[in-house]
Amino acid sequence: MIDLTARQVQILRAIIEEFIGTAEPVGSDTIDKKFRIGVSPATIRNEMVALEKQGYLQKGHSSSGRLPTPLAMKLYVNELMREKELSVADEVSAKEKMWQNKGDIGDLLRQATSELADRSRAVGFAVSFLDDHHRLYYHGAPNLLNMPEFYDINVTRHVLSLIEEASLLEEIFQTYQSENVIQMVFGSDLGNKYLEPVALLYTNVNAGGVPCKLGVLGSARFQYDYIIPMIKYFRQQIEEMTEEI
Repeated sequence: MIDLTARQVQILRAIIEEFIGTAEPVGSDTIDKKFRIGVSPATIRNEMVALEKQGYLQKGHSSSGRLPTPLAMKLYVNELMREKELSVADEVSAKEKMWQNKGDIGDLLRQATSELADRSRAVGFAVSFLDDHHRLYYHGAPNLLNMPEFYDINVTRHVLSLIEEASLLEEIFQTYQSENVIQMVFGSDLGNKYLEPVALLYTNVNAGGVPCKLGVLGSARFQYDYIIPMIKYFRQQIEEMTEEI
């Protein structure tokens, strides 16, 4: 699994969950007061130093607190996080809206990006690959402006360039592949400093024989336990609704 002690896992999970909620570097005093780890702030600080040496934490630019690295976020999603079960209301609402567009793959993908954008409060996107023709759909770009990571105009500009160019997304799809149902790419993986606060989550979809990608793009602080099962649900719905197209 991982080379961390149970206490280090507990501290790392607390830091990640606090960071997801606040977008701020996390200090030992915060962990001590909010998460009741059961050890002193000094011990928490020592463990944070150890986690930093192992590549799971990094220093904040303007604070003594620490930020989780992409390595930590991937560990959290793959091994420490438990996916939430979607509510009946979520499933029914999504299915009803998708059902209205079941006769056309383009309309289905367009509706899916809109729904994912609303639920993730980020950008929902889809790319269909039919022969040599690629079609890009996205929705929710204004959502980015509600997150502090995108107050930097350079970050926002680079993200908008990414979602407006199917060829740039296709390069990412080809470069970062794994056996996971949900692919996860962090901006730091892309070698662009302006994309470091960013993450992409996406999955493969077979829409009536047309290969597609479907996912979300936004801050690396996604509510992963909710948005990952949501992406899986939309994938399932699209595939079921396009079986006879």
